[in-house]
Amino acid sequence: MALRLLKVSSVATAVFASSGFYLYSKNVDFSDLSIVRFGRAAATTAVISYDYLTTLRDVQYGTEEYWAVKSKVHRRSAERLRDLCCANRGTFIKVGQHLGALEYLLPEEYTSTLKILHSRAPQSSMEEIRQVIREDLGKELSDLFIQFEEKPQGAASLAQVHKAVLPDGRTVAVKVQHPKVQRQSSKDIVVMEFLLQVVHRLFPDFAFMWLVEEAKKNMPLELDFLNEGRNAEKIADMLKQFKFLKIPKIHWDLSTKRILTMDFAEGGQVNDREYMRKHGINVNEISRNLGKIYSEMIFVNGFVHCDPHPGNVLVRKCPESNKTEIVLLDHGLYQVLNQDFRLDYCRLWQSLIKGDLKGIERYSRRLGAGDLFPLFACVLTARSWTSVNAGIGQTPVTQSEDVEIRTNATLYLPQISELLNRVPRQMLLLLKTNDLLRGIETILQTRASSSSFINMSRCCTRAIARHKRSKTKSRTRRLQISLSERWSLCQMDLYELMMWLRSSTLARWICYLFYCLPYTN
Repeated sequence: MALRLLKVSSVATAVFASSGFYLYSKNVDFSDLSIVRFGRAAATTAVISYDYLTTLRDVQYGTEEYWAVKSKVHRRSAERLRDLCCANRGTFIKVGQHLGALEYLLPEEYTSTLKILHSRAPQSSMEEIRQVIREDLGKELSDLFIQFEEKPQGAASLAQVHKAVLPDGRTVAVKVQHPKVQRQSSKDIVVMEFLLQVVHRLFPDFAFMWLVEEAKKNMPLELDFLNEGRNAEKIADMLKQFKFLKIPKIHWDLSTKRILTMDFAEGGQVNDREYMRKHGINVNEISRNLGKIYSEMIFVNGFVHCDPHPGNVLVRKCPESNKTEIVLLDHGLYQVLNQDFRLDYCRLWQSLIKGDLKGIERYSRRLGAGDLFPLFACVLTARSWTSVNAGIGQTPVTQSEDVEIRTNATLYLPQISELLNRVPRQMLLLLKTNDLLRGIETILQTRASSSSFINMSRCCTRAIARHKRSKTKSRTRRLQISLSERWSLCQMDLYELMMWLRSSTLARWICYLFYCLPYTN
């Protein structure tokens, strides 16, 4: 028996040694091996699960001690998850960034910890970049560009961007995919699916399988840069009426599935208040115009850019006109809303703005929320049920309400998980988009301004009127719909004018003069 064990161990040692020598000779990074990546993910999942099971076991639920201990477990677990994402990179960082954006759906300990992943994305070496360009474009880098900056302008979870100059002197941005991401992504998603199923068995209240479902559907699209180029041209055409919006032009002759070359766009990130102050950019104008862009995408066109984190939204002053512009980047992930969903979503937001509780319940149920419609309204708007009752267009956001929402996100995590598994898959990316936009508004200190709700109402009114016209053949009926639409839009214009006059310096001076007139005789 001992002799047999000795033989087996000798063979195993020889196999491992020869495998290790082979991998070393091929310059294979051991940390990128599937078995190593799976081992990291499994170990992290096991440690996090054990921490929750043991730490909270002997603490009485609902006490102050319970919530304090749970907060510490959340923080430790979030840090472990962040470290796993940084170690495994690629798809793991992408999913981690998604989680970090869900501010009002996950505990604050997770979102604040995972937000750092936007600045911790990996970088490929210059040799790897040259290799991808050589393989996909069939030429050396020096044959395609007269100048190519080795230091990337920015690195993301799936790719990095370099500034370059074409032979004709035009400056371009070259987005190059990390070489290992394509190969690893499908395996990573299988690993995530398996581990999330294990966690769900241990903690039945944990129901975040929708994360994997979304990754399965969206990752192949995001890894196809030709798809991103087509999306960029499509949205540029859809929103051509907004002269303040700039979408970089795509250079198709220098683009493939792993390489996207476009005009280089200067500008500061949309969350950089110091840049805007230095360049004389009005934060209220930026917030208002960003709201117009996304309201048009969501309610009117049903074609939505779903990754508006600050690195993908630049602001600048146009050198020629000196007008403020918004530059929208990274068009890899779009959500196409089907018509019924989009119209129900329009009507739901109209009800939320007005405080129409019957409408809120009706359209929330139609969107899959069921009896959880009050929670759905709060998640969608990031407002308390009290504010939803009063109409979110009528009640300003307060700091105490923000604290209440964050606290409830922790208390109602099982119900939120159930809700996210109920609603249509289209809703998940819209929730992520809402949270990213809300985060920008919070930084710019323009959150929930009345003008943003007016813009949303305009787009909802136009979208519903257009749908009604398409459903009738009667010219008289179409005319009635158009007149009703124009009257509603005029009312919104008058209301916006009234709000502007109320807040303007001129209005205050006029009121002051009228107040003083009786006492001048």
